[in-house]
Amino acid sequence: MPTIEADEHKALRSAVAALGKRHGPGADPDHLWSEAGKLGYLGVNLPEAHGGGGGGIAELSIVLEELGAAGCPLLMLVVSPAICGTVIARFGTDAQKETWLPGLSDGTRRMAFGITEPDAGSNSHRITTTARRDQDTGGWILTGRKVFISGVDIADATLIVGRTEDARTGRLKPCLFIVPRDTPGFTRRPIDMELHAAEKQFELVLDDVRLPADALVGDEDAGLLQLFAGLNPERIMTAAFAIGMGRHALAKAVAYARDRTVWNAPIGAHQAIAHPLAQAHIDLELARLMMQKAAALYDAGDDTGAGEAANMAKYAAGEACVKAVDQAVHTLGGNGLTREYGLARLITAARVARIAPVSREMILNYVSHQSLGLPKSY
Repeated sequence: MPTIEADEHKALRSAVAALGKRHGPGADPDHLWSEAGKLGYLGVNLPEAHGGGGGGIAELSIVLEELGAAGCPLLMLVVSPAICGTVIARFGTDAQKETWLPGLSDGTRRMAFGITEPDAGSNSHRITTTARRDQDTGGWILTGRKVFISGVDIADATLIVGRTEDARTGRLKPCLFIVPRDTPGFTRRPIDMELHAAEKQFELVLDDVRLPADALVGDEDAGLLQLFAGLNPERIMTAAFAIGMGRHALAKAVAYARDRTVWNAPIGAHQAIAHPLAQAHIDLELARLMMQKAAALYDAGDDTGAGEAANMAKYAAGEACVKAVDQAVHTLGGNGLTREYGLARLITAARVARIAPVSREMILNYVSHQSLGLPKSY
């Protein structure tokens, strides 16, 4: 597995960084999304046959990281091309691919992802959104609730995780359904968040939502395989989101430490300032290495290996991001809390990578019993 970035990845990183620099903090996310789509960055991971770049999550993670480092991350990159686009590309029918992938690739269509529920939390086995067959039409009827679903208002459809009953065992198994935004019975309510982000969070209600038979993505019996085909890229992309944010904060702190002079010397000349910034840089670089490993494993088709690495990458990046932002604010002192420098808003945003899409504690549980073979604690 390569540990040094290939030339084509360096070129992609440089090009996306230039795009991010042109837009910068406070950019219009719709304008940036549109331009990134036209340049081919949004669908860089999707098949060329359907308008994508033919790359993988490795390439898409570079796009999100560099936009984040420029201060204008696009959170829907985690959801639309990475989760939904990947699942449809791997498991969708030809008609689903033709309908959705070209638009997801060029940015003219967006898709949200609905898995989290009020009473299920991190336990995907307790999802209560159910799908049952419509005996009259052969389609599906979905009932349930979802919370903390990003960007539903700007998405053309939401990929909903529901559960169907296994005819042989009677047990409920996860399945994925494409629910168009204006489907009757599918309603949304914005959640009042203190988090500063362009993408809003929603609670969803599915009240006997009727869907055609072809709304089901993939095989009804595939279960967790298809679900985790989307969740592993989600973790990798969350790591990219966190690393980009951490780099953005660190760059501001380093620039300030070079210029801010007290007692005839830049404050960055003092080890009490310089060393914590150096540590933050090291932690971000180490997190990126694990993220690159996870992306390489996933793109190579090693879902099991990617699962472990993706969780570790998300954990490491979340921790590194929180520390980098905290140290950046501390470096600037009072200026770190002003609107002028734009760091204070990252204090809340940085914690997202520790909490979502899975908490740091659940990752430690995963590593404890999956990687180390210790007994499960839940």
